[in-house]
Amino acid sequence: MQPMKRAPITWDMIKRAGLYGLALAAGTFVLQWLDYQRLARTHVGDAYIALIAIGFMGLGIYLGIRLFGTPAAAAPAEGNPQAQATLGISERELEVLRELAAGRSNKEIALRLNVSPNTVKTHVARLFEKLGAKRRTDAIARARELGILG
Repeated sequence: MQPMKRAPITWDMIKRAGLYGLALAAGTFVLQWLDYQRLARTHVGDAYIALIAIGFMGLGIYLGIRLFGTPAAAAPAEGNPQAQATLGISERELEVLRELAAGRSNKEIALRLNVSPNTVKTHVARLFEKLGAKRRTDAIARARELGILG
């Protein structure tokens, strides 16, 4: 068998192939544009709803960041610092005392302060000693009497 001879590629063939490719690309573009126009006309209400939803979502994010995103400034030292110093209550023990006053359990306090429950138990026991209390309610009442808690 003899191999088939191919015709040489001429400049005219390249031009024809290029024009044919451009014509196909233009036709595809026109069809896609017409499909988009039909889609845009039939779903214009959906587009408006989507734009409104995006606007409300942006507003919600903005308000959420403005209202809840920034942490509150550190609360001024409340209470009676002289009584706190006299009794020898540390800052950490004062934090535990505030959490006790909020009605939280040892496990909840441990989670909020990022310490172990045993550490919280130790702080509570020291607070009881320093405030002369036997129960949580006694410790909180005594701290309020002394002005340590607001």
